[in-house]
Amino acid sequence: MDHYYKERFHVQQDLIKKIAPLTETGDILEMVREQLRSLIPNAMEVCVLLLDPDAAKYTSPLQCALYDRPVSCQSCKRDRPAVQQAIARKKAVVVADSDPIVRPDGSRMTVGPEYAMPVFVENRILAIVSVVIQPLTRYTRRDFYLIRDFANVLGTILLTARRQWEITREKIRISQTLASLTPFVPGSVRRMADKNPELLTREKETKQVSVLFIDLEGYTGLSATRPEAQVNAVIEKVFSSFVDPIHRSHGEINETSGDGFMIIFKDHDPKTNAMNAVKAAFEIASRCRSVSLSLAGELDIPDMGPMTVNMGISSGTALVGMTRFKGMLDTRMTFTASGSVTNIAARLSDHATGGDILISRTTRDLIEGLWPVYDRGKAKMKGIFEPIQVYSLLKPA
Repeated sequence: MDHYYKERFHVQQDLIKKIAPLTETGDILEMVREQLRSLIPNAMEVCVLLLDPDAAKYTSPLQCALYDRPVSCQSCKRDRPAVQQAIARKKAVVVADSDPIVRPDGSRMTVGPEYAMPVFVENRILAIVSVVIQPLTRYTRRDFYLIRDFANVLGTILLTARRQWEITREKIRISQTLASLTPFVPGSVRRMADKNPELLTREKETKQVSVLFIDLEGYTGLSATRPEAQVNAVIEKVFSSFVDPIHRSHGEINETSGDGFMIIFKDHDPKTNAMNAVKAAFEIASRCRSVSLSLAGELDIPDMGPMTVNMGISSGTALVGMTRFKGMLDTRMTFTASGSVTNIAARLSDHATGGDILISRTTRDLIEGLWPVYDRGKAKMKGIFEPIQVYSLLKPA
């Protein structure tokens, strides 16, 4: 019987080479998904559904390509019959007559058979690999072997990611988290200086960056009606929940104020920086809603309701480097990006309401085709002479 041993060996070797340089679990899962999708000729989509309740602490969910806007694989596939049967039976399941995908606008996408393969880690199902193929096609024996091989690889990846998180979670305590949110971010400066002492004396340089500004909506009202200690507890815990998504997206927390802060994405090419800023924004919005709701009960604030973050993203050229703040007693430093790109991102954040994510034209151009973008027209903003074109990542209500 042909078990495709030679092809499977070469496929796994190729996959190992491609994921070896990657460090973020989300990037690795995306690469595995992309490779498997390319190997199955009739595949419409491959999803990895994370069932581990702690998965959000060491990675982020993938987004399904079968929709007209970003939709987490967790929500679009979790209730599908193939996935539910695979979880219940603890084995691979094929559903030949699969229900169509129903998009948020009510339109339906016809799909073919669905295959769901559990990913076992230490006798626990930590994930499900879900593969949907074209209508009127079927899986081959080769497809089944490849999906099983990839499920085994995913098990190793998830086990490694979970163990790394378990080892380091004691080090990522709230006190250390908040240290990275101090006004001048001295912790981040120390980390940079440890890696490269020349940064302390190097002149600023011009770089292509994306800048994300975050503003917590409802902070003023909360401050006016609640004790200061309670308000601080809310802000600290909400902001602390943003740190992991920011770091996963390769962002650098730069400046903070009472109800917001600034993040720079500078370490990659312009398009990747913009993509990372958008990914961080979506995850931050999700974290804010869930954390604020849990805090309402934890801190006994029954009328608090879900808090939202308004965000602004701009991309372009900035002067990047160390800025020194000289006082009477000492000098403190922070790593900053200055220029119009920073100013525009800040003004977009100020202009946003109701949890909106506004982006500039330059950011829109860099992510074109990757996420739906909605034109909000031109707006006059403080400190900017000419009205600027505004776009949103969220569909108007």
